[in-house]
Amino acid sequence: MLTQAGGAEAKPKPTVAQTKARLAKLNDQADKVVDRYNLAGEHWKKARKEYNDLNGRLKKQLDTIEGLRAGLVSVAVSTYQSGDLLAWPNLITQGDPESLLSGLASVDQMSAGQSRTLAEFELATRSVKGQRDKAKGAYDKAIKLLDDLRKQKKDVEKLVGEQERLLRSLNAYNAGNPNSPGIKYTGSASGNARTALQFAFAQVGKPYRYGGTGPGSYDCSGLTQAAWRAAGVSLPRTAAEQYSWGASRRVSLNALQPGDLLFASGLGHVGMYAGGGKMVHAPRTGDVVKVVPLSSYRGIFGAVRP
Repeated sequence: MLTQAGGAEAKPKPTVAQTKARLAKLNDQADKVVDRYNLAGEHWKKARKEYNDLNGRLKKQLDTIEGLRAGLVSVAVSTYQSGDLLAWPNLITQGDPESLLSGLASVDQMSAGQSRTLAEFELATRSVKGQRDKAKGAYDKAIKLLDDLRKQKKDVEKLVGEQERLLRSLNAYNAGNPNSPGIKYTGSASGNARTALQFAFAQVGKPYRYGGTGPGSYDCSGLTQAAWRAAGVSLPRTAAEQYSWGASRRVSLNALQPGDLLFASGLGHVGMYAGGGKMVHAPRTGDVVKVVPLSSYRGIFGAVRP
C-alpha cells in the first residue's frame, strides 16, 4: 500500500459526547473568567470615579486659594501703604503657592486678621497639594486597572469564541432575540420578590452576553442585578460580590423562597429561584434567558435572600 511521504493522519473528529464534555468544561471556566472580568470592570469604574471626584474637589480648592489670594492682596496693599513691607507686591504675584508661602514666612509685622488670612491660605495650599497627589494616585490606579481589564477581555473573548464554535458544531447555538417580550410571571411571590421575578421573566428569550446588563442582553449577574433594581434593591455587579453582599442574608437550599438568589459554579454563576423547583437565569454564551428546573443545573451551593 502506498502512503504519502511525510503525511500525517487526519485528526479524528470529536464525538458528540466529547464535544459536550469539552463544552461543559468551557462553560464552567467561562463563568469564572467572565465574573472576574466584570469585577475588574467594576474596580476600574470606581477608580475612575474616585479620580473624577478628586479632580472636582481639587478645582474647588484652587478656587478657594484664588479667593484667599485676593484677600492677601488686600492685606499687602494695606501693609505696603503703611510702609511696613516693601516686598509684598513681589510676593503676591508668585505663581507657585509654596514660593509665596516661603516668602511670607519672613513677614514679622502682621495683625491678627492678616495672620489668619495667611494661615487659611497656607492650609488651603497644603490641602490642594494633598488633593493633587490623591488624584494622581487614583488616575494611575484607574489606568492600571484598565490595562488589566483589556487583558482579561482577550481571555474572555477567546473562551467565548470556542464556546460558540462548539455550540454551532452541535447545532445548539441560540442567538436569542434582544426584543423578546418574555413571558408572564404567575407564581406565588409577593412584594419586592414578585416585582423582581416579573422583571426577570419579561427578559426570557433575550440572549446571554458576557458583560450584559440589559436591556437587550444579559449575563447572569447582570440579570439578577437588573431584576432586583426594578424592585428597589441595589445589588453589586458580579456574582461573587452579590454573594458577599448577602453574607447576613443567606438561606438554606431547603428553605428557598421565590426571588432568592442561587449561586453555583464556584461563585461564577447566579440565578433567581422562581418557585416550584425552578430558576430563571441567563445561562451562558449561545443561550438565552430562560426558566429551567433546578435539577437541570448542577453545582448550586448557596442562596441569598435580598
